[in-house]
Formats: sequence, structure tokens, C-alpha cells
Amino acid sequence: MRPPISPLRLQRGIFENACWQCTERALLRAERGAATKSSARFFSKSTLSRASATRSNSTAAAAAAAAVLPTHRFKAGYFVSNSLLARFNGTQVASPSVEGSVSTTQEPRVATATTADRPAPDLLPHRRRQAARRKAAEDASSPESDAPTATMAPDASSLLAAAAARHPADSLRRKLSSFLSLSKPRLTVLVVLSAMVPYALYPVPAFLSSAATAAPSLSPLTLLFLTTGTTLCSAAANALNMLYEPDTDAKMTRTRTRPLVRRLLSTRAAVAFAIGCGVVGTGALYWGVNPTVAFLGATNIVLYAGMYTPLKRISAINTWVGAIVGGIPPLMGWAAAAGESATADGTWRELLFASDGSSLGGWLFAAILFAWQFPHFMPLSWGIREEYKAAGLKMLAWTNPARNARVALRYSLVFIPLCLGLCAAGVTEWSFALTSAPVNLWLVNEAVKFWRHEGHKGSAKKLFWASVWHLPVIMVLALAQKKGMWSRVWRSVVGEPVEEEDEFFDDGEDAA
Repeated sequence: MRPPISPLRLQRGIFENACWQCTERALLRAERGAATKSSARFFSKSTLSRASATRSNSTAAAAAAAAVLPTHRFKAGYFVSNSLLARFNGTQVASPSVEGSVSTTQEPRVATATTADRPAPDLLPHRRRQAARRKAAEDASSPESDAPTATMAPDASSLLAAAAARHPADSLRRKLSSFLSLSKPRLTVLVVLSAMVPYALYPVPAFLSSAATAAPSLSPLTLLFLTTGTTLCSAAANALNMLYEPDTDAKMTRTRTRPLVRRLLSTRAAVAFAIGCGVVGTGALYWGVNPTVAFLGATNIVLYAGMYTPLKRISAINTWVGAIVGGIPPLMGWAAAAGESATADGTWRELLFASDGSSLGGWLFAAILFAWQFPHFMPLSWGIREEYKAAGLKMLAWTNPARNARVALRYSLVFIPLCLGLCAAGVTEWSFALTSAPVNLWLVNEAVKFWRHEGHKGSAKKLFWASVWHLPVIMVLALAQKKGMWSRVWRSVVGEPVEEEDEFFDDGEDAA
């Protein structure tokens, strides 16, 4: 609101964003300054007291001014950030002269802080949160948001180690949490699930399937040994990985609170944990599943701890070795199921390279996990490329960013033919090719953006999260559309005879 006073209209630039009470005080002080030529500050204590005394005599004027107040909501800084306070902060005082003209007198101040030097007024908590969200949105849309100084949240091992450090040094809970942190629990869960899904999707022959149920009659005990052995082998490989590079982990934001970096465990205890998990896990796979699966589990430990981890300091080829490590667990699950339905000697040739092509499904799942590592890891490493560089780890994210984006795009394109291959191999129904197409195209679209912008403009973050959701969706869709599963369900509901089982038993009786 603007008081209808001509001197104020002349000084519109000064009072354009002040309330009526402030303008009344400013006019009073300006008139007194013109009469007494005083150099006192405009908003001194005495002036404010005198202004408050005169305010009681102007109740009618205040009511008239309040009647014309606008009904809209004022902004948060309307009564704080106005030019009136800045002008009358001791730097200049404007006062109307007797003739009605405006005269300006300058007053030097010895040690006066300007408005720019003063700290900004404290905002309310919800205002701070709104400002933080606006700033985050602006940062996400600007190239500076993907600056190499960006950091990532600690991984699961670091979080568990931080939780373990809060307990007494000799407590059992602290030791168990520290050992669990050595196993990299999230990565271990992913490894186990990637082995269990191919095991469940193995096309079980008719004589091993029950006509009354939709699920194949593979041994639950075999599945238990497969899960236990794969978990322990993964824990052993991850513990050896941490034992090899505690100095590197200490230089990176995601890993600098891991148990060996914080010395929550001794090196001897970590070595004993790694060896124990490796021996017990390999033994469980050997005696509980079959020797082929045990060999694959031991090979994964050697590849991850003995080749991938040292190669990180030598060459960017380490990413491809790590992808091979990720592709082995699906082969383990497939070979475990194939061993139960083997009709010959059950050697590794029959389980992994069967002449009838029944092992093709396992290799397709291994290829899916191998290819998935690249659109998942390339954007992940790009966000912390400077940390990898400072730690001395050779990653394409900083050695060759353009190639880093090309590799992510290249491997994201292979999921479409791989899903078609699962249908052709008889692992899933042909509907799987249609239902998996949207999620595959989503990943390709984000990979194209990542390649086009080379990680900037938030493309790296979007591709990373697309890859996080891509793999579980693909696995769930494959499980829901397993070859012949819904036909067995239909037969069990309707009660139709199963011709394949009758033929098998007839052949068996003739042979006898």
C-alpha cells in the first residue's frame, strides 16, 4: 500500500516496498531531521519510542489504512527485505525541504555493516526444506550437478560397520555385525537371487513334474544347499576383496567406513572368516548339489578376489572381468537343476554343454547378468569418477568418459535379443518377448541419453536407477511366464490327463 503523501510519491523508489507504519515513521523522522539537522540514526531507540507514542494518536488513520490493505498473501520477505531499511541504514537520509523539494544529506559512518554484510534472517524449517528442494531441482537440471566432486551414500557394508561401532568393543553383536559387513550383504543377496531364478526356470522334464501342482518337483534340499553355498562363496570373495584394498576404501566416500578401514576387525579375523566361508560354501555345493556347481563357485572366488580386485589398479579391463563374475551365478543355478534331471553321467559337459541344447537357457541367463553389469556400473562409476581417480583405480569413467558411455549403450541393446532367445530356447513363453519389451526399451532410452550427454544433465543418475529396476522386473516377468507353467495349472484345475507322463510310464513298462 502507498500513503497518499506527495513527498513519498516523489521518493517512490525508497518507499515502494515498505508498509504504512514504516512510511509513517520515515516521514516523521525525515521532517524532524530537516528541522533539527540531526545526524542521529533513523531507527534509533529514542525515535522508535517517540514513534510508538504518536501511534496511539493515529488510530483512525491506521484503521483507514487497514481498510485498504490488499487481501492477497504477502511474501515472506515483504516486511524484511525492503529498500527503506537499506537506504536509512546510516548511509543516506532523504528528507523533504520546506519548499517541497527533496534534499539528500550524506552521513559518514565509522564502522557500519551494510545489508549485504549482515547474515540473512533465519528461515522457518519448512522454508528451509522448500529452498533445499528448489536448489536440488536446479542442480539436477544443470551440468554442474554432475560435477566430479559429487559423492554417493555409503554402501551396505559401511552402514553395517557404522552400526557395529556403536556397540561395545567386546560385544557379540558388534562382532557379528562386522562379519556381516565383510560379506557385502546387498551384493550377496543379488548373487543368490541370480542363481535361484535360473534354477526355478529350468525346463523340468515331464517325469519330474507333478500333474497336480504347477511347480516342478526339484529337490528343496538341493535348493537349500545351493542357496547356502552360493551365499558363503560370495561372502568369501567379498571379504577377500576388502582385505586386499583397505587403503583404497579409505579414500572413497562410499567405502571409507568399512570394518577393516575403521579397524573393527583384525586382519587375522577377516582372513579366517574369508577362508571359512570359502571352504564351507564350496563343500556345501560339492556334496549338496554337484561338483560342477562347486567348481563354478570356487572359480568365482578366484576371479573376483584374485583377478578383478588387482586389475582395478592396472587396467579398465577389470570391468569386463567383474561382469564375468556376475554371469557365473546363473550358470550355477542352471547346472544345479540340470544335475537333478541328468540321464547320463552328469559331468560338466552334460550340465553346461548338452548336445540337445538344454543348457542354452543357462548361458542366456549368464549373458543377461554379464550385459547388465555395464549399464549399471558405468553411470555409477561416472558420478564418483574423481574419487576413483584419486584412489588410483582405473575406470573408464575417468580414463575415457566417451567410451564409458558407449559401452553402457552397447550392452543395453543386447537385452532385446537375449529375451527373444529365452523364448526360442523354451525357457519362457513367447509372451515374455512382448512383456519385457517396455522395460528393455526404457533402459535403452536412458542409455541413449547417457551416451548423448556423456553423463551430464542427470543422465547418469537416471540410467543407474533404470538399471536397478530393470533386472528384477525382467526376472519376475520370466518367472511368471515360465514355459508350460500355466498349462500345468490349467490341467490341474480342469483335471485333464497328462499324456506325456502316460507315455513315459508306458515306455518304462515295455523296456522292463
